Amino acid sequence: MSNIEVLQLRAAGVSLVLDCSGPTLPSVLHWGADLGELNERALLELRRGAGAVQDGNGLDDNLPVAIVPEYSAGWFGLPGLSGHRDGQNFSASFRLASVAQTDNTVQVDAEDADAALKLRLTIELSDSGLVRAKADLTNTGGTPYTVDGLVLALPVPTEATELLDLTGRHIGERHPQRHAFTQGAHVRDNRRGRTGADATLLLMTGTKGFGFREGEVWAVHTAWSGNHRSYAERGMSGYAVIGGGELLLPGEGRVQPQGTYSTPCLYGSYGVGLDEVSTRFHEHLRSRSVHPRTERPVVLNTWEAVYFDLDLDKLKALADAAAEVGAERFVLDDGWFRGRRDDHAGLGDWYVDEGIWPKGLHPLVDHVKGLGLQFGLWVEPEMVNPDSDLAREHPDWILATGHRMPPTARHQQGLNLGVPAAYDYILERLHSLLTEYDIAYLKWDHNRDFVDGGNQLTGTAGIHEQTLALYRLIDELKRRHPGLEIESCSSGGARVDLGILERTDRVWGSDSNDALERQTIQRYTELLLPPELIGCHVGPPRAHTTGRTQTLSFRAITALFGHFGIEWDIASASPEERQELAGWVALHKELRPLLHTGKVVRADRGPEDFLLHGVVAQDGSRAVYAAVQLTQSVTSAVGRVRLPGLDPQRTYRVHKTVTPGPESRAAAWSADGGQVELNGAALAAVGVHVPAQWPENAILLDVTAID
Repeated sequence: MSNIEVLQLRAAGVSLVLDCSGPTLPSVLHWGADLGELNERALLELRRGAGAVQDGNGLDDNLPVAIVPEYSAGWFGLPGLSGHRDGQNFSASFRLASVAQTDNTVQVDAEDADAALKLRLTIELSDSGLVRAKADLTNTGGTPYTVDGLVLALPVPTEATELLDLTGRHIGERHPQRHAFTQGAHVRDNRRGRTGADATLLLMTGTKGFGFREGEVWAVHTAWSGNHRSYAERGMSGYAVIGGGELLLPGEGRVQPQGTYSTPCLYGSYGVGLDEVSTRFHEHLRSRSVHPRTERPVVLNTWEAVYFDLDLDKLKALADAAAEVGAERFVLDDGWFRGRRDDHAGLGDWYVDEGIWPKGLHPLVDHVKGLGLQFGLWVEPEMVNPDSDLAREHPDWILATGHRMPPTARHQQGLNLGVPAAYDYILERLHSLLTEYDIAYLKWDHNRDFVDGGNQLTGTAGIHEQTLALYRLIDELKRRHPGLEIESCSSGGARVDLGILERTDRVWGSDSNDALERQTIQRYTELLLPPELIGCHVGPPRAHTTGRTQTLSFRAITALFGHFGIEWDIASASPEERQELAGWVALHKELRPLLHTGKVVRADRGPEDFLLHGVVAQDGSRAVYAAVQLTQSVTSAVGRVRLPGLDPQRTYRVHKTVTPGPESRAAAWSADGGQVELNGAALAAVGVHVPAQWPENAILLDVTAID
């Protein structure tokens, strides 16, 4: 072991200080605002000052809470490691073996010789100030060891008194809910076999009243696309932690001798306000080598235009209309493969249906490509209909316990990719399609939760292996087909996490294209993901998921702040509608370099009837904001609206990009000259009036630096 005692990692205004003095696992002395460069003496004094007060009725040695909290060290909350060896070795007690630091990455090795376990922790502070931690547990004994759970935890200070997490449902993902951070555990478990529409994208805690622009905030995210746990816990000792990890089903964590169980990465983000927390995630994602580098093409998806009514002439006309309005990618959705006339049959039979396509997809692909558009295709590789040739030939490939079938959902079951033959079949079929056709993009769907997700051949739980097999499958397809882009769609937005985003190029935010619903969904999805990774489409005038009728300007402004697309039968739209839509497509292309590289900002507003959000260029030279009237205001005007995120020293010109309709009343400055000039400090502290609007309307404010 080295003589390192206290380590400090610094990046982007964040300090992470680790106590590695041993003999137990490292603990975090500080995770939060940058402390400046501390010398060795200062770090040791920081550790001394952080020592806990002895509890008169507690343990004689008051040990700090480690990154993997240990029951053996007196942590009475959720243990970091839960497991046993045939009922024994139920409580591990790791001793530090070595600590190594390379730049802003620390690797810690520890061992419990009595339990025959080794633990490796890897802790990193990224250039954007994100903490990333993972654990690898190796069984050095001669018999299997069962991991029931292995979670990582990061401490938060006493001042973190409020919790914010997210919940939701199909067509209504990612709605916020706020709680007091009281003693005890706040646990968000997910056993759906995927990330889940109701999953908390981030688990956040902060100082009282924290918002988008104010208050200290600490947040964690588990980068895993299967069952998972996020939790916050405060003990009577005063310690509080937030953390997470994979949620293992019984038996999934069985580690053979010399085998290793590896956790997903736990990400931690600290910031002043939620905007800074999310900026760290955005900057991290944009810095990856796998992040999309080309401009995000405007998409026309066929689903809400034609559903299962796949007629070649109709699809060609839709592609013609897509090209006319400026779309750059045409995606053929569900219904193109054998036996797929509705959602009752066909999943798993990934062959082009000769009855619909006697010449295969070539006539449509050639037509789309001839218009200068990319071609994309919908698939759902992890699913199978009982009414399919695949299910009839290989019923044992269905995810199930082995002695009963799970209840169906959307008339389908899960296909067990943990069975090598099933994995090979899906890989071969997708590879064959991608080889035969010029497919630039796969819309990869996953339309049900898994119930009784097991391997029939072994009788064991199968969600852990299913998730790993999914990752391998996507990775292999991308290796074989360089440049292929894949969207993670899962009943809309039910698989949004940094595990799937390591290998996909965007997510589908929600199956709801209702602009009112999308305002909230996108606002909170952007806590984790930058706009260019979130699919946002202009739907038809009457939303298919809610029945609301909305103006094209409201639908388009809502979709503008993401990976823009269209999901509407525009071949049947009026010439005036197509002309207006073409204008919105052109505006998106003009703003795309800003929207897909800038900082996302949101104003804190009391009333829930109005939102303001925007994107500010990294150099502060330009910004665009959406002023959104969600519902009827209780006042005749919303008042002055602050524009956050600008350079306080620079002077800006503010003008409306889009003139509001006759149902709104213009603000004085926009009626008199159409613009106002103020410095960034004034715009952030005082703001400007925006036009009064009817509900479900929005305007754009274009802000340009003039000095």
